[in-house]
Amino acid sequence: MTAPLLLIVEDEAAIRELVAFVCEAESFRTARAGSVAEAKEAFRRERPDLVLLDRMLPDRSGLDWLKDLRSSSDTAGLPVILLTARGDEADRVAGLDAGADDYVVKPFLPRELTARVRAVLRRKGGSGAPVNAAPAEEHEHVITCGPLLMNETRFEATADGVPLKLSAKEFKLLSLFASKPGRVFSRQNLLDAVWPSAFVDERTVDVHMLRLRKALAGTAAEDLIETVRGVGYRCRDV
Repeated sequence: MTAPLLLIVEDEAAIRELVAFVCEAESFRTARAGSVAEAKEAFRRERPDLVLLDRMLPDRSGLDWLKDLRSSSDTAGLPVILLTARGDEADRVAGLDAGADDYVVKPFLPRELTARVRAVLRRKGGSGAPVNAAPAEEHEHVITCGPLLMNETRFEATADGVPLKLSAKEFKLLSLFASKPGRVFSRQNLLDAVWPSAFVDERTVDVHMLRLRKALAGTAAEDLIETVRGVGYRCRDV
């Protein structure tokens, strides 16, 4: 089996080479890019199984490119770990909200970095195996709940046929609620399901729930999510 390919997008050559050395020592294959333009060229040569992405790049913000990746059906499910020196709560929330699967702050411990890479690959592709090979036949996974229809395969959500504009984390939260209407999810439940390997606290859940409600406002699904005081959140059993 071919080792997973990690694309390291980092403009500082010394850090880029250090990350590559650490990952290759754990038997991962690596490709390197110092900008978004170089990363796109690397994609054309070989699609990576995971991207380690710096937030600040010379030609474009890493967050903006991450949003582009998440908005494309070809790369919506591609694992991305942000690797950045900006580690306060607001920056973590912004990165995760943009669609990052995890957020590693520099300076990092080599074993922690590779452990997080393996954890994300397991969630996305199973046991760290390459995730860029699609199955011979893929069945679309669709969730319906009242006026809500969510196609997890296509990363699309509608309320009474009207498309919803959701970030990656908002989509994951809403699909979790819609798949189990009536069940109450505590904030810790949601952290474990949506941010399983990221170091964020329960306030992150509240921030994303507020954004999710704003995204649903004015749609047929605006009253679908309820707050259960002192416990958490749930989707109304409709």
